[in-house]
Formats: sequence, structure tokens, C-alpha cells
Amino acid sequence: MPEPRVRPGSAWFGDVRLEGVLESVDVVTEPQRLRTPGWWVLVGTFEGEVRAWRFATADTEPARAAPAGGDLARAAPSTATRATAASGADAAERGAASGWRGPDAGGWTSSLGRDEYVAAVAAVRARIREGDVYQANLCRILSAPLGTADAEPDARALAEVLAAGNPAPLAGYVHVPGSAVSPAANVSPADDVSPAGDVPPSDDVVPVGDVPPSDDVPPSDDVPPSDDVAPSDDVAPVWVVSASPELFLELDGDVLTSSPIKGTARTPDGLSAKDVAENVMITDLVRNDLQHVCEPGTVEVTSLLAREQHPGLVHLVSTVQGRLAQHVRDDERGWAAILDATYPPGSVSGAPKSSALRIIRELEPVDRGPYCGAVGWVHVADDGRTRARLAVGIRTFVWTSDDDGRADGSGTLRFGTGAGITWGSDAQAEWDETELKAARLVALASRARAH
Repeated sequence: MPEPRVRPGSAWFGDVRLEGVLESVDVVTEPQRLRTPGWWVLVGTFEGEVRAWRFATADTEPARAAPAGGDLARAAPSTATRATAASGADAAERGAASGWRGPDAGGWTSSLGRDEYVAAVAAVRARIREGDVYQANLCRILSAPLGTADAEPDARALAEVLAAGNPAPLAGYVHVPGSAVSPAANVSPADDVSPAGDVPPSDDVVPVGDVPPSDDVPPSDDVPPSDDVAPSDDVAPVWVVSASPELFLELDGDVLTSSPIKGTARTPDGLSAKDVAENVMITDLVRNDLQHVCEPGTVEVTSLLAREQHPGLVHLVSTVQGRLAQHVRDDERGWAAILDATYPPGSVSGAPKSSALRIIRELEPVDRGPYCGAVGWVHVADDGRTRARLAVGIRTFVWTSDDDGRADGSGTLRFGTGAGITWGSDAQAEWDETELKAARLVALASRARAH
């Protein structure tokens, strides 16, 4: 079988940097393709589309895949929070040095204004009173014009900006340009330039960061095409940059782990009884999700209501773990079973999940896309051993071209933000939470207003 044509594209997640795309597949319709050996990047939309891109080369040497953010990006979260609180100017300088040119700070619009969001919170509380749902995550999408189809913004440059100004344990990016873009403009440069980085946990923070590559993965490997699968010549474009702090799914051999985040405040003292109740509800939902694909009796909550500090805010995080059932591991469509059981992530939908998704469709005027979906990597070794780390697509920027069919091919940068609504919610406080989650990252990605 001839070697497939390598398309331009790059990605970075933790200690893994990927270059050149061999194929992209629809994971929903062809989940068995994720058994092909190699490094895959997976991006799923909240609405249910899940695609994966297989890359030609991988560099897993930390020294070469490390961020340009230097000591700051490698600092523990508590240190990084203190350091980045006063580093806006440094982040802006890094943005200029990286080549990132964001939208104007005044150019962002929201899919829901404050009054509309407050009314939607009231609508969710009414559904809770009627017994339809216990909790629903209510989101809005910020958008700003940026770039064109033949002048795509540089995803890696934005990843570098976020690494400097808002380091996150599950940060990463993937950029596979559309066909109209010159390949030379999108192939990542030499090894001395690299994107955002990982934040190792401090002693008082629950670890959510990257697991180093296992011994059976070579530091740098070329991924040959599978002998029995013909890579498609039609590679889908994708542009996602994430500073997610939340683990959706981690698979390491037969161990499946999820760490939902529910509960957000500026400081630990700001976390409320409502935050605790919300976290416990969603942790139970995630436990139930994992039980559908794990061996009976193996699913357990290994950490409940841990506090995690991130730049500008604090979260409550719980961790659920189980042993993947043998029949799921043996099934070539195993990824379909895993995603059917767990997707979309419970922390960004609600409980019961089916009712929450119905309410979200009624109240949110636009699709979320990869925001609140999944973004991360899957590695399949030659012997079939699979490892994966997928983040919940929060604190995530998505760029698309030809928005709303505009003939000029102009593009749009989007960023989603939301809050979990329970009976104990105060509508104005929930709006303020969405502002808190968006403010730092949107500011980092934007150009300053002209004076």
C-alpha cells in the first residue's frame, strides 16, 4: 500500500508534539479506526460529532516538546497563580513575540446578553421545581471576527500566549488548515519553538496534569499507515486551542478515569454549599456513566471535593475511576461504547443528563461546538495497548472560516463560558461566574483597545 500524502498540521498536548496529518476519521461512524497504531488527536463537539486526526510524526521528549513559557509554565498551579496575577504585560509581550494577533478587545459579542441569561437561569429553576432536572449547565458563546479562509490565525501562537498568562494542566492545541491555506504557512517551525506547557501539581493540589509517556513509546516515532486501512485523502480542517483544567477521560491500559469540575469561585472562601451540592450530583452522574463500560464493582470515587487553584479562580474537583470491561477492550468498536456511555461530559450538561440536554437545546440559541465537548489525544502502540487523555473542552478557543456563509471567507474566533444551575442558584451570581471564567482568557487572546 503506498505511503499516504502527509498534510500540513500540528498539535501539542503536554509532552507530546505532533506534526503532519495522515488522515482524519469520523469516530462516531468508524470507531474501529482508532485501533490503528499511532498518535491521534480527537476533537468532539458538544452536539455529538467526534473526529480524530492521525499524525505522521510525534516528539515525546519533554525538552523538545516543552512550552516556550519557561519556568512560569512549569511552575506548580499555586505558584503560577501568584506569578501570572501580575504578568499581564509579560503575556502581552509574549503574544507579540509569538506572532499572535487577536481580535479587538471591543469586538466580542455574546450569544446571550445578561438579561437573556438571567431569564434562562429562571427557566432552568422552573424546570427543577417541576422535577424535570436537578441541575443543568447553561452556557453562552462569545465570538469575534478574526482572519480569513486564506489567512488563518496561528493556533500555536495563541497556545503560547495562554501558556504564559494562564497555564493549565490539560492545555493544548490542534491546527489542521483548510485546503485554501498555503502549507508553508502552517507547518510548525524548528524544534526551538514550541507551544504551551504543562503545570505539574503542587503538593496540596489534586494532580490533573500529564502522565509521561510509557516506556514502550519511543521518544520520537514515525507512524506508518495501517496495512488494512486506506487513509482518506480528504482531511478535515480543525482549529482548537484549549486551556482546559478538566479531565474528561483518561485511559491507561484498562483503567478509565474522569475528574469532573463543579464549583467555581475567586478564592476558596467563596465556594458555597451550592458548589458542594453541584459537585456531588455530577460526581454521582459520572460514576454512573463509567459503570456502563467498567467491570462491576470496580468504579469508585477516589477523590471527592478536592480544591484546585488555577489562575484567578478555584475549583472543586472530584475523581472517579474504574476498570474498563474486558468486552469493551476486546471490541474493535470499543470507543463507540465508551463515548455512548459518557458523552457529552456530565459536568457541562447536567443531571439527569438526557433531561439537561433537552433543556440546553431549548434555551441556548447557538451550538456550542467543541466548547464543552472533548479535546485531547489517543495513542495506540503497535501491540494494541491504548492510552488516551481527553480534556473537557472548557476554557477553549475555536476558529472557523466562512462563518454564516459569508462570501468573503472571513473567520470567527469563539470562546464559550457557562455555569451550573441548581435550585440554589442566584441568577446574577451565575452570570458573574460566566464573566469570571471568560475574563482572563478573552483578555489574553484580544488586542488592547485603542486609546
